[in-house]
Amino acid sequence: MDVLSQLSAATLVPVVVLQDAADADGLAGALVAGGLPVAEVTFRTAAAPDAIRAMADRGDILVGAGTVLTPEQVDVAVKAGAQYVVSPGTSRAVVERCQEHGVAVLPGAVTATEIQAALELGLRTVKFFPAGTSGGAPAIKALAAPFGDVRFVPTGGVGPANLGDYLALPSVVAVGGSWMVPAATVAAHEFDAITDLTRTAVDLARSLRPA
Repeated sequence: MDVLSQLSAATLVPVVVLQDAADADGLAGALVAGGLPVAEVTFRTAAAPDAIRAMADRGDILVGAGTVLTPEQVDVAVKAGAQYVVSPGTSRAVVERCQEHGVAVLPGAVTATEIQAALELGLRTVKFFPAGTSGGAPAIKALAAPFGDVRFVPTGGVGPANLGDYLALPSVVAVGGSWMVPAATVAAHEFDAITDLTRTAVDLARSLRPA
């Protein structure tokens, strides 16, 4: 199963911001225990490469790099073990570097122009970010009409209250969110709580996703 298929099967993609790479293994274990062996570790902190490496070394979680802005960050992420790369926007340089490495990439795209740019780069799945302030589920539904072959991973402003709105759309393959991995809970090493939050999120997604 390729990476995009694995993300689709998981439905939820936990978006993780780690201040300390030492927390990565415990967090990964909590996600796995909660039934969600997936993580997008964002490059918003210097701990990201070491955190990705710690998760990748476990071998039981699909780990990607998020908030990747430059080709150089792609190199660092892939060297650390990232199996996919997520960028907030559509950058030809970032996408092409990912393609050179042979890793899946999800560029951010919320307009028709950005989606067409992604298509021209050979991509069919994009990150819809920030979803909450870019029109949400109605915007994705509208964009899916002319772009019938494009699949979306909405992220940003997604939570339990509106998760069902996104999962009801056939064009949505997965949803990114951080409500199951609160930064304060991770920093406090409350990994049992993360497991409980994750299990609840997985159960909710399963109940909301059309058969």
